[in-house]
Amino acid sequence: MQLGHKTALPASPDKAVIDKVKNPHKGVDYCVRFSCPEFTSLCPITGQPDFAHLVIDYVPKDFLVESKSLKLFLGSFRNHGAFHEDCTVAIARRLIKEIKPAWLRIGGYWYPRGGIPIDVFYQSGAVPKDVWIPAQDVPGYRGR
Repeated sequence: MQLGHKTALPASPDKAVIDKVKNPHKGVDYCVRFSCPEFTSLCPITGQPDFAHLVIDYVPKDFLVESKSLKLFLGSFRNHGAFHEDCTVAIARRLIKEIKPAWLRIGGYWYPRGGIPIDVFYQSGAVPKDVWIPAQDVPGYRGR
């Protein structure tokens, strides 16, 4: 576990460790949300920074994502070159692999590149019944 220890930012998403903790309410369906309004990565062509507001919702089964490790994982994209679509879907797939949630979705609300904002959405399946899943409510980019 990285929690409680000084931990350097991983060199890349592949080198990042995602810690998990036991779900204290296993068998109860509920939604967990992480918002990352200052996500950054690099354009794989130009090397210039890209910025996004990420919203990750999931319904846990056996495990929860430990938040410090999630922050380090997301921070590891800071020097990682990938397109918006790749970053967004790769984050979702890695979380699914590590914690095996009942359900997960991610909204990647990217700021404009070349004058065009690119928003990317991924969901692991149908929304679970009888679980309150709030709207992400991140407005599309409108400029000034």
